[in-house]
Amino acid sequence: MDEQEPQFLEVGQGPKRRQIAYRWSDSGADGSGIAILWLPGFLSDMASTKALALGDWARAQGHAMLRFDYSAHGVSPGDILKASIGDWLEEATAMLGLLKGRRVIVIGSSMGGWIGLLLARALAKAGDPSLAGLVLIAPAWDMTEKLMWEKMSPKTRTLVETEGVFFAPSNYDAPYPLTKILIEEGRNHLLAAGDIAVTAPVRILQGMEDPDVPWRHALELVDLIASDDVELTLVKDGDHRLSGPGDLRRLEATVAALAEPVTSDAE
Repeated sequence: MDEQEPQFLEVGQGPKRRQIAYRWSDSGADGSGIAILWLPGFLSDMASTKALALGDWARAQGHAMLRFDYSAHGVSPGDILKASIGDWLEEATAMLGLLKGRRVIVIGSSMGGWIGLLLARALAKAGDPSLAGLVLIAPAWDMTEKLMWEKMSPKTRTLVETEGVFFAPSNYDAPYPLTKILIEEGRNHLLAAGDIAVTAPVRILQGMEDPDVPWRHALELVDLIASDDVELTLVKDGDHRLSGPGDLRRLEATVAALAEPVTSDAE
């Protein structure tokens, strides 16, 4: 995919005002197709392997696609030590607003899966019928509590509470910051109570060799979603990223199956 220069959207007010980078591709000039909204994971961005591959696929299929970087991610400026789930949810909501008038398939990877669930719940509460499907890849729902705080040792918790940050070792890059702000603000968005309303098909892709989001975490999510149209695909040898050639084809097929009834209705 030839990357155009990113555009920027202003989000937030006053001292929380920030510029969010995004890229928009619309192959369906007549607007009859669907739009795909890509939600990256924690410390990932809109130039990840999955995002770029899906962008190429969407263009070939004639679907519009919107990708963006959360604040303090990718080419969006910001301070990761001050960022929170609430900030990134606000940014994702603003991006969804750019797609007003279209039927949208939201795809969330890892933390993006959590944010995608929060978006879907908000749309259901508002009676907004625009969501055509929700695809979750290794969804790290309630990540800050269940996958971070609850797994920390007492010593690490003390560091977070007293120093405000702990730099955790990463399987992929340099150590990453787990901040007090991230943990405490994340508690405003927890989904463990269940009854997560989603008025669209939900498809979950989960690797069983994922060291970051255990496959049982995805299995637990199935029971929390207040819908019968939920399918979980377990990939026996799949890792967290699910970005190998076979994983990408599986993702494309999953999105294509959700897009087909939408584009048929538009004809």
